Amino acid sequence: MKTKHSIVREFIKSKILDGTYIPNQKISSESELMDRFKVSRHTVRLAIGDLVNQGWLVRKQGAGTYCAERKDIGTQSKSQKNIAIIATHISDYIFPSIIQGAEFFLSKNDYQVSLFNTDNNHENEKQVLEKILTYQVDGVIVEPTKSAISNPNINYYLNLEKSNIPYIMINAYYDELEPLSIIINDEKGGFLQTEHLIELGHQNILGFFKTDDLQGTRRMKGYLKAHRTHHVSISPNNIVTYHTQEKISKPPEELEKILDQSSNHQPTAIVCYNDELAMLLLEVLRRRNIKVPEDISLVGYDDSSLSEISEVKLTNIRHPQSDMGEKAADMIMDLVDAKNGLPQAAEAVESIIYEPQLIVRNSTMDLRQIGITS
Repeated sequence: MKTKHSIVREFIKSKILDGTYIPNQKISSESELMDRFKVSRHTVRLAIGDLVNQGWLVRKQGAGTYCAERKDIGTQSKSQKNIAIIATHISDYIFPSIIQGAEFFLSKNDYQVSLFNTDNNHENEKQVLEKILTYQVDGVIVEPTKSAISNPNINYYLNLEKSNIPYIMINAYYDELEPLSIIINDEKGGFLQTEHLIELGHQNILGFFKTDDLQGTRRMKGYLKAHRTHHVSISPNNIVTYHTQEKISKPPEELEKILDQSSNHQPTAIVCYNDELAMLLLEVLRRRNIKVPEDISLVGYDDSSLSEISEVKLTNIRHPQSDMGEKAADMIMDLVDAKNGLPQAAEAVESIIYEPQLIVRNSTMDLRQIGITS
């Protein structure tokens, strides 16, 4: 359990790291902090004393307490450069391949790598960014947290820029920052998923999309665009959206409800946000003795190892995985070189957009060949 003075201390430190307090700016008075946290003056002075001893704050006799210059805080030996990799997940799905690609490339070039996991949670992301700003890493590769919704940690990224710490974003990006990024054309990927099914004669197509990440909203946009391009009407009930914390429960429950409807116009195909979701939905179909692709076609996204481990091999959109990791490592190294006095290193650094590729396997069926229309 945190002590009262540690809560006050971390609050002040957080305000320094998010840029609220800038060097040489006076911080809140002892009385203001006492009132905010309902603590004694002794508690506030303990918190401030810790930060003064650590070099975060300086006391000026008769004037108050000020934010210190932070050039020397957390500095470390520069015999080896350190790159931080921040991912929404580290140990599952496609993330190990991306991270391994980056780690291999960086270690080969004598860089040290520090890994951080946000679990796609803004508070976790905040804590990670505070650590990175404290220890002054040389560069950052980051997968944004809940990139489709307003992010409360934007100030931390602005503080990275102010501290001259280069960063790039992978898989998605925070649009307001306009950062260098490496992404897939997810709108086109969603389009290809859906167009493939339409070209096989499917017209009643369910779409499941995670919409707190930019990837999901763009894949949904592609799903809608494919319907419009091919003049196929879209039922509003055919689109299921969910957020990160709902991924295990909501999509399977919604699919159960759709399949329970006493309608003769049952869906014949499903577009999935990713392979992880496809496996969850496939389990629902198995329990109901609904066969893939004979009864329902299924299309995944990311071409992960999950796409080939079951008896149903998923038609899919390929993700570059380790290649994306290597490209990210190469890009951040160029930016670090530029920061360290080699400006020509950054001249050719540009954002990368991978074009999606459809991989056709046995999870989709051509309805026209068997005389069925959806």
